[in-house]
Amino acid sequence: MVEKHIENITEDEAALYDRQIRLWGLDAQKRLRASRVLVAGVCGLGAEVIKNLVLSGVKSVTLLDHRTVTNVETCSNFLAPHDAIGKNIAEASRERAQILNPMVEVAADTSNVKDKVDEYFTQFDVVCLCRCGREQLTRINNICRQNKILFFAGDVFGFFGYTFTDLQEHQYVEDVREKKEVEQEGKKQTIEETKMVKRTESFIPLCQALDADWTSNKYASQLRKISPAYFIMHILMEFASLHGRIPDPARRNEDEVELLTIKNALLEKMAVPQEKVDNQFAGLVFGQVSPVCAIVGGVLAQEIIKAVSQKDPPLNNFFFFTTLDGAGVVECIGY
Repeated sequence: MVEKHIENITEDEAALYDRQIRLWGLDAQKRLRASRVLVAGVCGLGAEVIKNLVLSGVKSVTLLDHRTVTNVETCSNFLAPHDAIGKNIAEASRERAQILNPMVEVAADTSNVKDKVDEYFTQFDVVCLCRCGREQLTRINNICRQNKILFFAGDVFGFFGYTFTDLQEHQYVEDVREKKEVEQEGKKQTIEETKMVKRTESFIPLCQALDADWTSNKYASQLRKISPAYFIMHILMEFASLHGRIPDPARRNEDEVELLTIKNALLEKMAVPQEKVDNQFAGLVFGQVSPVCAIVGGVLAQEIIKAVSQKDPPLNNFFFFTTLDGAGVVECIGY
């Protein structure tokens, strides 16, 4: 875990991170300074996460992606220059990421995450996966659980995005305000004190969160309140598993039909009413819309920073954003 690598903050770092240290304390900044982070998938969402982590002052960020820069990528990934089309996207994005904060080590890895052996992930304190299919998400999540590595995942499809967090057994400090009666000059007065309280929260693996039984009494009673975005995520994972790609704007008509076909079959298999997911979702999941990347990426990076610094309660376990809901929502599914 991060604690094994904690180092002192230099004077230059203290000056650079002064506002952050005032916000969450020196110990929290030291934990950030010691953390080694892997971000796999340097897409529009990945770029937002990388930006926020580099600015926060982590020890190192490794950008892992085997894909090349395309016109579509330059529209959503602000770290990839427009003249880098055809080049590896991790290498093309590294320079701008490094410029954001010279005190953070930024490296690029042009390999495919599918080809990485289990041991590769053990060199990191935090693993964050973007643009990964269900098979790799669950495989790497299990590796992280076995090695006590903080695990995060997320993706953005058009106007839809999600994040998932697995911190296993996570300890953090929360500021709690308490009212207290004191006597001053013979009079009783009520004052408010802020205390730091240590808490522990448990997380479950992604495979368990994805395999919730919607026919059980527990989940059947909650179905009405659950965001349809959870099921949209399942549909998109199934699409990627079947076709080896994500919905393509160049194939919009045929992919919309396929998405609706998958929706019908998947919801029937899960014993979830078809009306739970409005059919209009199929036209809203193409490309990566930059404002959605900024929202979802901001939340994802925020959760990584909170987890590493051990400050404030984490989101457990999904965060969804979609225009169908009109707002972000946190769902705790699979327990």
